[in-house]
This record gives sequence, structure tokens and C-alpha cells, in this order.
Amino acid sequence: MRAALKVMGDLSITAGLVILLFCAYLLWGTGSYTAEQQVLLQRQFIEGGKAGRAHGPGPVRLGGAVALLSIPRLGDDYRYAVVEGVDQDRLRMGPGHYPGSAMPGKIGNFVLSGHRTTYAAPFGRIDELQRGDRIVVDAHEARYTYRVTGRRVVDPTELGVIAPVPDQPGKTPTRATITLSTCHPKYSAAQRLVVFGALDRSQDRLGRPE
Repeated sequence: MRAALKVMGDLSITAGLVILLFCAYLLWGTGSYTAEQQVLLQRQFIEGGKAGRAHGPGPVRLGGAVALLSIPRLGDDYRYAVVEGVDQDRLRMGPGHYPGSAMPGKIGNFVLSGHRTTYAAPFGRIDELQRGDRIVVDAHEARYTYRVTGRRVVDPTELGVIAPVPDQPGKTPTRATITLSTCHPKYSAAQRLVVFGALDRSQDRLGRPE
């Protein structure tokens, strides 16, 4: 009996260590993959901007860099390349843009989704955003500054929040908005935390207000 208990104890310790290492990988190990992808995406975005100025803008492709996202309240070093697509592979690379939703600064809803815990957790702290906070989106043609207008928690089936006019499916949009979506609560996908914003100002790449 004593030997059996010792074996069970050793197995429990081993299992605990395996689980601990797996959790550490999910929280920190996956972040290294995202960091590597971000270097590539940000480089791709910069090179795409140079090519666009020379030959005109190219088409947006799945997995390509759409824009650069900065949120001052989350720190001076908060900067992510936004990737086109919100499937599992794309969200491992960084915040993803819902295909078919508005592009940065355009009339309609620029909808983004991002991880809250793993893969560098780009949206891990968006619950800290307050009304009036800036969300800065750098596209090739201009810098767009949105202001947070509100946030709330919704069920995953509540798709009206990503409509061209949030919460009003079928209505034609008349202004540019942004929606950030992530899982809620942390470590769960039971609900979604959604942050809403509206375009406050735009500035073209030469620094002239539009």
C-alpha cells in the first residue's frame, strides 16, 4: 500500500509539472510565435506602403498586413500589425480584421478581433479602455484616430455588434466606427467583451488633416 501511494504521489507530481509547463507555454511560449509574426507583418506593411506610393495600393489578401494599431492607454510600446482574417491561424499572428467589414477610416464598422490571454494577448487589457480614449490606426494612406464610445459584454451569438452600424443590422452606415472584440472572461470563451469607438480625426501621410 505504501509503495502504491508513493507511485501515485510521484505520478501526481509529474502530472502537475506537465500541466504547469503546458500552461506556461500557453501564456508565454505562444507569445514568441506572435512576436516573430509581428516582425514579419510590420515589415510587410512598411514595404507595402512604399510599393503603394510607387504603383498604387494593392489588393488586401488573407494573412496580409492591413494596418498598424496603437492604443496609448495601454502603453507607448503597444503597437500591433493588424492581419486580414479572424480564423485561428490568423489570430495567432496578431489582431485580425473581419473580412468584409469596413477598412480603416472608411464609412462603416472597422471590426477587429484578438486574443485576450495567449499569443501575446493583444486584447488582454482592452477592458481598461475608457470613454474618450484614443485608438490609433495607421493605414498606408492616413492615420485614423478613433475615440472609445463604450463597451459591454455580449453572448457569442450577438452578431449585431459587428454590423456596419453596431446593434442595427441592415441599417446603412453614415460614419466610420471601430469595434474591438475578445473573449470574456479571461481564460474562457463563454462571452465576448466588445469595445466600440468612432472616428475622431484623420491625417494623411504628409501630415495634413483631412
